[in-house]
Amino acid sequence: MLGLVCGHGTGAGYVVRSYVLRSIFTGMRNPTRQSGLQRPNDPPFLILTSLAEGPKHGHALAKDIEAFARVKLGPGALYGAITRLEERGLIEPLPSSDRRRPYRITPAGGSALAEAVADMRRLAEVGTVRLRRMPALSPGSL
Repeated sequence: MLGLVCGHGTGAGYVVRSYVLRSIFTGMRNPTRQSGLQRPNDPPFLILTSLAEGPKHGHALAKDIEAFARVKLGPGALYGAITRLEERGLIEPLPSSDRRRPYRITPAGGSALAEAVADMRRLAEVGTVRLRRMPALSPGSL
């Protein structure tokens, strides 16, 4: 049924099914994780990483993320992720005297970011060890 709804037989259907399955399985991998942080290029992860340096408004977040991660977030992705992070209590808005609304990371957001970074560090360590075992790589490449 998912294939019919998503356009079975088209490229778009594959993308939607893949995304849905990835979302389902990543949620099942660690069902206790409420942060939603799964990949290093996920907008929520990038936003929390940026806010770990200090409060920023949306445009400043987008510029900082583009600078440190080389990822350009569109307004929909950026503000959608900001809304979800705020709903989960991982960031909070600060008072502002102009139209720009700055956000800061909450203690819960800091904990979620630390957990995600630790997970990525473990994966990077496993990847590094396994790459070193590959005969095609020279010893000085890692």
